[in-house]
Amino acid sequence: MANLELINVEVRYFKVILALRGISLEVPQGKIVCLLGANGAGKSTALKAMSGLLSVEDGEVTDGSIEFDGKKIDHLDPESVVKMGIVQVLEGHRVLEHLTVEENLRAAGLTDGAEMRKDIDRVYYYFPALKELRRQQSGYLSGGEQQMLVIGRGLMSHPKLMLLDEPSLGLGPQLVREIFDIVKNIHAEEGTSVLLVEQNAVVALSLADYGYVMENGRVVMDGPASKLRENADIREFYMGISEKGKRKSYREVKHYKRRKRWLA
Repeated sequence: MANLELINVEVRYFKVILALRGISLEVPQGKIVCLLGANGAGKSTALKAMSGLLSVEDGEVTDGSIEFDGKKIDHLDPESVVKMGIVQVLEGHRVLEHLTVEENLRAAGLTDGAEMRKDIDRVYYYFPALKELRRQQSGYLSGGEQQMLVIGRGLMSHPKLMLLDEPSLGLGPQLVREIFDIVKNIHAEEGTSVLLVEQNAVVALSLADYGYVMENGRVVMDGPASKLRENADIREFYMGISEKGKRKSYREVKHYKRRKRWLA
C-alpha cells in the first residue's frame, strides 16, 4: 500500500481558480519521489493540499481524494496532518528570525524534557553546523544554514513523510550537494519517505527513485527516475541537454521551437 496517494485531485482557489486538474501520484513507503515542473505548474499547490495548508490561502480540494496510510487527509487541518506523520518544509528558508537556532528547534518539537533534548541532538547529528550555531539568532544565518535549520525543524516531529519544497532555491552548487547528501542520509537512516519538489531536475532525478512531471496543473509524465533522466524531452526542457548530448546555451533554450511530445 502506498504511504501517500493522490487520486484525481482537483484544487481551486477562491472557489473559482482551477490550480490542479485531476492529478494522481503516490509516494510508496520508504521511497524518494520527485515532482518536477516550471514555476506555476502547480507543484507547491500539490504539497499544500497534502499538508493541509491550502485553507490559509483560500484554496480547497474540490474533487478527488488524498490518502495517507489508507486514511483520507484532504480536509484535515495542518496540526492533524503533522500528528499523522507528514511535515512540509516550505520554500524560501522560512525561519523564526528573532529566535536562536535552538529556539527554532524547540518551537517545532512535539516532546519536552529529556525527549526534547534527544530530538535536538538528533538534528545536530545530521546538521553538525547547526550545533556550532545553536545560540546564533537565526535571521543572521546564511541561506544554506537557514535551509538546514528548516529541514532540522521538520525532523523534530519524527515525520514518516517529508515534503520538501525547492530546498535548492538560492543556494550555490556546493551547498546544494551538501543539503541533498544530508537528505539522503536522513532517508537511509530514518526510513523517512520524501516527496521532493524541485526545479533542478539533474539533482532531483539523481536522488529520487521515481519522478512525476507537472505542467499547467496536471501530471504529464511519470516513471522511474533512471528512465526520466534518459527521456529526450526531460533532458532538453528540464536539463538543457540536446539529443546529441551537448548542453544548450541560454539563447538556444530561450528560442527553442520544438513542442514537447506530451503537448503534441
